[in-house]
Amino acid sequence: MRQIIIAVTVAALAGCGVETASTAATAAAVKKQEIEQGKKTMEQMQQDIGKAMEQTQRSAERADAAAK
Repeated sequence: MRQIIIAVTVAALAGCGVETASTAATAAAVKKQEIEQGKKTMEQMQQDIGKAMEQTQRSAERADAAAK
């Protein structure tokens, strides 16, 4: 009888460990997805800034050419 109680206790504790590991894995996956989305956003912003700088440069060149 004592062995059965010990076995049930061990099984219950092992189940808690599995749930904790599963929760940690899910949290890690969500965090990874957030990081990837952040990288995509940063790349898009860098492209947008590059385009804006090019447009500004072209406008400055046109203004300079018109002034001459």
